Amino acid sequence: MHATTTLASGRDQHENPMGGPSEAIALYDRAVDRLLRYHPEVVDVATTLVEQHADVPMAGALMAYLSLTSTDEPDVATAVALAEAMAAAPMNDRERAHHAAVSAWAQGDWVGASQALDGLLQRWPRDLLALQVGHQLDFFLGDAANLRDRPGRTLLSLDPADPHTAFVRGMQAFGLEEAGSYAEAEDAGLAALAVNPDDVWAVHAVTHAHEMRGRVAEGIGFLRDREIDWGTGNLFTVHNWWHLALFHLEAGDLEAVLRIYDDQVHNAASDGVPLEMIDASALLWRLHLDGQDDGGRFRPLADAWATRTDLRPWYAFNDLHAVMALVGAGRIADAESVVERLAGYVHLGGSGTNVAMTAEIGLPTCRAAVRFGQGRYDDAVDELLPIRRVLQHFGGSHAQRDVLQRTLLESALRAGRTDLARALIAERLAVRETSVYGWTQQARLLEAQGRDAEASSASATAAAMRARAGA
Repeated sequence: MHATTTLASGRDQHENPMGGPSEAIALYDRAVDRLLRYHPEVVDVATTLVEQHADVPMAGALMAYLSLTSTDEPDVATAVALAEAMAAAPMNDRERAHHAAVSAWAQGDWVGASQALDGLLQRWPRDLLALQVGHQLDFFLGDAANLRDRPGRTLLSLDPADPHTAFVRGMQAFGLEEAGSYAEAEDAGLAALAVNPDDVWAVHAVTHAHEMRGRVAEGIGFLRDREIDWGTGNLFTVHNWWHLALFHLEAGDLEAVLRIYDDQVHNAASDGVPLEMIDASALLWRLHLDGQDDGGRFRPLADAWATRTDLRPWYAFNDLHAVMALVGAGRIADAESVVERLAGYVHLGGSGTNVAMTAEIGLPTCRAAVRFGQGRYDDAVDELLPIRRVLQHFGGSHAQRDVLQRTLLESALRAGRTDLARALIAERLAVRETSVYGWTQQARLLEAQGRDAEASSASATAAAMRARAGA
């Protein structure tokens, strides 16, 4: 039952109907601007808005979305409470649509929330809060087509002179990359950056376009040249530093990788939020696969994840990275406990999006990480091989999910499954012929087969590619 009293009615900066006094609308507009820029001030402005104007529905929607996009289970309770407060206030049609999206997501229906935002944007295509949140949901759900198309559906409705149009172009750039249009993604991202050099999401999109084409030297140069625009002071700082570390890993510069990890990705001053701890786990796990010593870095990371492993399962992508950290730290029993908890969660059933994610992808990938840590490489292959083509069903980007493709390949090599390893390596080199990692694994495989001359040639190719990237 919605309240029948009315609020003052106005419009936000993009002409969307919004109930509330002018000062509330002004705060909302500033918060949306800060959100599009991934500026940390968005949290302070949104907090002020909801504290000073608790009866304004869009204040509650904004704060609820900030809570939900953290993907941190303790934040769900905040979103639930805000959804209840919204329901007690008078709402217009747009605000009711936001309430439906918030409620669905807070109740565990991530797909339903995405669909609700799709419908909302059909009627109000310039609702940039709905667009930004929907874009993040597409990312969490691994929906590459909608990552590309949701911003595209909004672009034609925006005035090219609108100060936020270029940010939508930056979103489109990331969607184009995830959908496989790498050159178009780079062009769209650079066009967005020509207007807003500090658009860290567009920086991220162009970085991905380099990553997916194996353009390591170009990726390092791009990020280093623009470091002043993305390297500090935004909510996406850690993730873009993680991308730079991946390029340095490909270039064979382990010292740079560890320096970035310690200074930027995870340390004693880190916020301890899942979105950043994912990056830490994924980077250290790559080193673990390569047989590199993590220098004790897995231990504090595993401790940070352990504060969440007994919570209600909420996002399978996070659970995998928690298990990776536990296995990397040698806490195999704790990792197995997580797997057992997730298996029980799936067994209980339910209609939530994460139940399906966990059953299809989360459980087998977590089991694979544990099996790898136990040296049961055949079993790790058997967990990963059947799902390698649908890993996107539990979210993340191609670059993030590549850690699982590498785990599969490393397991195949260690298990002596040479036919599979050969196929996986050939597949990788077919699309990234400059891949140092790919040529290194090719050399390993050939050497194991006693094909020494071919192995030496592959090693020389890897060294040449590494030298170019390092230069």
